[in-house]
Order: sequence, then structure tokens, then C-alpha cells
Amino acid sequence: MTEQRRNTAATPAPLNFRPGGGPPMVFLQEAPKSKDARGTLRRLWTYLERQRWTLVGVVLLVILTSFVDLLGPFLMGLAIDSYISKSDLPGLAHLLGWMIASYISAAAGTWLQTYLMAGVAQRAVRDMRTDLFARLQTLPLSFFDQRAHGDIMSRLTNDVENISNILASNASQLISNVLGIVGVIIIMFIMNVPLAIVSLIVMPLTFLITRSISRRTRASFRQTQQTLGELNGIIEETITGEHVVKAFVREEATTAQFSTVNRHLQKVALRARVFSSFMGPLMNMVNNLGLAVVACAGGWLAVEALATVGEIAAFISYASRLGRPLNQIAQLFTSIQAALAGAERVFETMDELPETDAPSAAPLEHIHGHVSLKDVSFGYDADVPVLKNVSLDATPGQMIALVGPTGAGKTTIANLLTRFYDVDRGAIAIDGLNVATIKKDDLRRKLGLVLQDNFLFAATVMENIRYGRLEATDEEVRTAARLANAEGFIHRLPQGYQTVLTERGGNLSQGQRQLLAIARAVLADPDILILDEATSNVDTRTEKHLQEALMRLMQGRTSFVIAHRLSTIREADQVLVINNGQIIERGNHQDLLEQKGFYYNLYMSQFKGQQI
Repeated sequence: MTEQRRNTAATPAPLNFRPGGGPPMVFLQEAPKSKDARGTLRRLWTYLERQRWTLVGVVLLVILTSFVDLLGPFLMGLAIDSYISKSDLPGLAHLLGWMIASYISAAAGTWLQTYLMAGVAQRAVRDMRTDLFARLQTLPLSFFDQRAHGDIMSRLTNDVENISNILASNASQLISNVLGIVGVIIIMFIMNVPLAIVSLIVMPLTFLITRSISRRTRASFRQTQQTLGELNGIIEETITGEHVVKAFVREEATTAQFSTVNRHLQKVALRARVFSSFMGPLMNMVNNLGLAVVACAGGWLAVEALATVGEIAAFISYASRLGRPLNQIAQLFTSIQAALAGAERVFETMDELPETDAPSAAPLEHIHGHVSLKDVSFGYDADVPVLKNVSLDATPGQMIALVGPTGAGKTTIANLLTRFYDVDRGAIAIDGLNVATIKKDDLRRKLGLVLQDNFLFAATVMENIRYGRLEATDEEVRTAARLANAEGFIHRLPQGYQTVLTERGGNLSQGQRQLLAIARAVLADPDILILDEATSNVDTRTEKHLQEALMRLMQGRTSFVIAHRLSTIREADQVLVINNGQIIERGNHQDLLEQKGFYYNLYMSQFKGQQI
């Protein structure tokens, strides 16, 4: 299990790991290696083949439209040789009617195939977004801890949108152009074999140019997508933490950081566009060269009576039509390379290993709350241990306080209890069952977590509390709010329980957010409760309300309380003092004060001059 955790986090290259206090944060990422384009296209096809009958209809329309479109030059040559040369105006007018009908039919067919393909594309990217978002929900917390959130969002938005653009706008056009090329070549050989061979002389040169440029553009576009993800990460972090930016007067530094990455994005994007822009002018040059060759060869064949004037006119038109789809295909490479780069990044995320249970994992029914850790060791990085041989035993209903300096490993114990991470060595057991043998979902349903900085969604107060148990009734939500001492301030909100909160609950105070988090935990009715600095960021009066609510919540439950404010854990059954990843003292509040050790010094530093 530990090996799986490290494998899933192997892609980014972390700059530094914190010795404790939670998982490491990664600020920059190593550029992932480019994957096989054919494999990417095969995986894209799995989303398109779900609509195979619509695609069959699109292909038939493309074939029909391409055939009708190819009639124009043929009819023009026929008009010159059969009617204009013989001054047959009625016949010419009749043929002109057929030419107009063919052009109108081609235009209508093109519109219909574009409409159908747009629907195919949108349904395909809808399924892809759904699959990617669903995969994100299954990934372990370590995946999100070790990657910039803006880059993850970029894969779900920008990269998928690039795929949508190529499928909706360019896929049918690409098929049409390929069929157009094949149709033109066939008609050329039917009309005049020598002139057809001359017309195809420039084809090998076209393929060589396309292949050479496409190799460079694909790598450049992939780098562009990665840099765009990094830029999105900076934007997301800056907007989320704007109050911190302003509080520390870091507007200029933040702008400079953004400008640095933005300039890099400009350089890599410019390089990609420059490579791709070579395609159009070079193809135009090759096309014009091909037209000149056809005109010269056609003139010589006409003099030798091996071709008619109508055939030569038709061949010049077909030669230009042969060049037009080649030009369009070349120009499509810009979008194709961007889409492939985006698709690779999307599939990279889909290929991340999800959180899984052991095949023999058992469901967890009602528990009593006996929690034990035996010789547990763990590190977010294999070379930097955070916990070292930690053992503890909590009997049902006990309140266990975890205290110690920042980075000692207190939050890491909470992460291991919830199995956000798995231990490297040792074992964690609940009611004698090793948590590694329990289904994670069942385990987490039995645990309640109240953090120092709880996340509230941009939804109503009612919906935010109900997140603890989605099937709860409105009355159950109100009861949970009353038990959490939250109903008083909720009634003072403009729409009460129906008040819509801003992102992260920005229109509430810190204490109010904590009360809603406690109400959410009350509604979840967990068997084991974990409080991680739940009262550390509030004033004394609010802390009193929080303490009352927490005492109700902890009653009859095994509780783990992580606290820096030692006044909040005086009633704890056990106080475990953690330093440098080890438990160095244990006992109740009074016993540890009498020992006059590490805990005594911590307590005295907070309450110096006050009576113990």
C-alpha cells in the first residue's frame, strides 16, 4: 500500500518537504514525458465510437458532399469541350443548372455534417469531462497535496476544450479533405493518366514538409499546455489568497511572479505558433509550383494532341483543389497538436492510480471506538520520517489530546486515522480490526473531522450543514445546528438557513464557519471524532461557544483533540505530548504538570503568572 502511495506521487518533483504538520506541498512540477500520439488517438476513439451510427452518417455525408463537390471541375471541362467549343448555348445553360445544383448540394451537405459532428464532439467531451472528474474523486489525497490545483483545473477545462475544438470544428473537415484528395486523384487518372502523374509530383514534398514540422509543433504545444497549467495555478492561488497578498503588501512580488511565468508562456506559445505557421506558406509555395507544372505539361500535351483544352482547364482546377485540402490539413496541424497535447495531459490524470481497498477489505458496521496505534512509523517522503514508532491506546469514549510544537506530527496522526495516507510500518486498529483491512468509505463514515480551517461551499447554510449526511431532513439539520450553538447566528443572517454563502464561507466570521463545521459533524453522528485545532482561530467568547458545542459532540464518543491552546484540553482523559515524531510524555493534565517536563514548560509559557 505504501509503495502504491509513492508511485502515484512520483510524477512531480517536490522542491521541499516539511518535517511535519501535514503533507508536503509542491510548487513547481517536472515536465512529464510526451506520450505516444497513436495511443492518444486510440483512446480518443473510445469516446467517439459510442456514437458510431452518427459518425457513420457523418462519413456518408462527407463522401456524398465530396463527390458532389468534385463534379464542378469535371462539368466545367465538359462545358468547354462539348458546348462552348461548339457554341451550344442551350446545352451550356442546361449544364450550368447542374453545376449550380451540385454547388448548392455540397454547401448543404457541408452544413449538415458540421452540425452532426458538433453534436458528436460535445457529447464526447461531456463524457470525457465526466470521466476525468469522476477519476479525480477517486484519487488519493496525496495526489492533490503534491500538485498545483490550478494545473489540475487546467486539465479539466483548457485541455478538454482544445479536444472539443478539434473534434467539433476540424474532424469532419479533416475527413472531407482526405476524401477530397483521394477523389481528385481517382478522377485525374480516369481523365488523363500522364497529366495525373505530373500533377502528383509535388505530393512527396508535401508529406515531407508536414512530417518535419509536425514533430516540432507537437512538443511545443505540449510545453505550452503545461506552462498554461502553471499560470492557472498562480492565478487560482493568488485569487484565493488575495487577502494574504494585500496584508503582506506582496502585490508587486505576486505580479512579478505572474509576469515571469506569463513571459515564459509567451515564448513557448510563440515557438509553437511559429513552427505551425511555417506550414501554410510552405504548402502554398508547393501548390503554386504544382499548378505551374500542370499548366506547362498540359500545354505541351495539348500541342501534341494528347489532351483537350477542357481537360487542361479541369486539371488546373483539380490541381488547385488537390492543394486546397493539403493546405487545410497542414493548417489543421496547429489545432491537432494542441488537442493531442491536451488529450495526453487528460489521460495522464485518468491513468493515476485511484484509492483502492484490499480485495479482502471488510465492511465496518457499528463500532465501540477502541483505537490503538502500535509502533506506527510514517513519512510523506521515504527519506524524511514524520512519525517514529508511535503507540497509543484510546478506550471507547475517551478524549485523547495531542499536543506539541508545530511540525511534531499531530496532524499526521489524524491523516493516518482517516487513511488519507497509510502507515509505512506498524498498525492502526479500531476495535481490534486493522484499519488496512477495512473499506475506506465505511471507515470514514464512522469518523467525524473538524479542522482548523473548514471548507464551506458556495451554497446555502442548510446545504452546507447537510453535507454531513445528505439524506438528513430539514428538521435534523436544524437540530444539529442547535446542538452546535450555531442556530443563534443563523437566524440573524438575511435569509436564515437559506442564506447563500460565498466561496469558502467568506461572508461569515471564522467562529461562525467553525460552528457550521461542528453542526455538520453533529449531523454526521460519527463514532470517533477528530478535532484539529478546531478553536485556535477564534476569540475567547466564541471559543466558549465552540467548547460547549464540542463537549456535546464529544459526549460518548472517542475523541482525538489536536490543540495548541492547552486550556482546551484540561479535561482530556489522556494527554500525549509529541515532539519530533515521537510521544515523549503521556498522562492526564494534572499528572503532566506535576512531572514538570515538556508539557509543563509548554503550559507555563502560555499561562505564565496565572494560577495553575
